[in-house]
Amino acid sequence: MSVQSSADLIVVGAGIVGLAHAIEARRRGLSVRVIDRDERAVGASIRNFGHCGLSAQPDEHDALVRASREGWLATAAESGLPVRTDGGLVVARSTAQFAVLEEFVAARPDRGRLLSAGAAAGLLTGGERELPGLVGAVALTQDLRVDPRTTVARLADWLAGTGVPIDWRTACLGAADGMVRTTRGELRAEQVIVCVGHDVDLLWPEVADQVELQRCALQMALVEPPPGLSTHAAVLTATSMLRYGGLAAMPAAEAVRAEVTGQAPELVEMVANVMFAPRPDGSLLVGDSHRYAVSQDPFLDEGISDRLLAEIAMVLGVDRLRVRQRWQGVYAASPQSDLLVRHLDPRTSVVSVTSGVGMTLSFGLARRVLDELAT
Repeated sequence: MSVQSSADLIVVGAGIVGLAHAIEARRRGLSVRVIDRDERAVGASIRNFGHCGLSAQPDEHDALVRASREGWLATAAESGLPVRTDGGLVVARSTAQFAVLEEFVAARPDRGRLLSAGAAAGLLTGGERELPGLVGAVALTQDLRVDPRTTVARLADWLAGTGVPIDWRTACLGAADGMVRTTRGELRAEQVIVCVGHDVDLLWPEVADQVELQRCALQMALVEPPPGLSTHAAVLTATSMLRYGGLAAMPAAEAVRAEVTGQAPELVEMVANVMFAPRPDGSLLVGDSHRYAVSQDPFLDEGISDRLLAEIAMVLGVDRLRVRQRWQGVYAASPQSDLLVRHLDPRTSVVSVTSGVGMTLSFGLARRVLDELAT
């Protein structure tokens, strides 16, 4: 194979984590080249909610949260990408759930604002119907929203337009010492950052084994717009309080865990995060369940889908939701850490988000990794 001259940095993977590294490197004046095995991004970055859930991250990610939010907003300003700042809303349907929100706002007043039941109902229904079970909500003031179906493609097109080559349908076969072996030849760079999500185990199985890397599969759907919904935020519920570290750390969260376990054990069994997020046309991305394994079966369980849809319909106060599409999302997961960063040699790094928050932390992680490589 011939060796092609390349760039200061090669990024392997054109999902949001890879593109964030490419954008941050370009911002620093580096020459960058991106390769991806597919014709376009079709992985975790387009299968999610488009929710940058910054506000409710655990305290240890504070620096990443700040840097990531700055990165998203700077990229939006440069590229023209639509990024909404009314990004997150957590609804409480019991006093125990509202207690978590009160504690969260008291602990992090910079990240949340309490809303009355009436104000929250107005966002969910436009005043068209009653939501008798609603106790209140919190607006997550640091959260951002993007459209997951279009964001990565738009960023890739914008990068290409600024002179960053993106080699689609070019798979990485391995990388070491500034050399990347691909299905189209070899590329050379001063630094190589590999951002291939859960497929780390296909290239460096020993690295994947060290962090017990698995694939997390989730069931999601796109449903018709419900009447009256007037928020553009991702809407989170009680199960979200048990998954997002900033909420789960509140003392009242244990009462919510007991409440959910007693009233809806099937949601606990499917490791549900019952939430939804509007797309620009008003349709809702809804989900999701979580199943963990090194290799995932492709089959969707209709019982899980039905239960998630019923729960979201209850939150919205509608009888049923009409489904347009269903799909399986898959992302990298590790029980050891939210992030996987390994410098395999002085010129080769592997970077994955291993907790389902790639959209959230991508730009902050890119800044941190590039800072490390610059020292």
